[in-house]
Amino acid sequence: MTDLYPAADQRELLRQAAATHSAASEDVETFLRRLPEVPDATDITEYANLLSREERARADRQAAADAAGLQLPSMESE
Repeated sequence: MTDLYPAADQRELLRQAAATHSAASEDVETFLRRLPEVPDATDITEYANLLSREERARADRQAAADAAGLQLPSMESE
């Protein structure tokens, strides 16, 4: 028989992944709030690094959601 609810350890991993993704998103927001009117090369590099971190965290969150049984159907049109 299939469990209707994911195991507690999978839910906790998902909560942790969501918290990590939230923190990464907040770091992007913090960066954008202090971004100068004319960004320099250092700003662009930092932004790229922050976006990469956020994307990795988002992918980890999605993988944890899938493992917890929260797979969503594709939203892309065929």
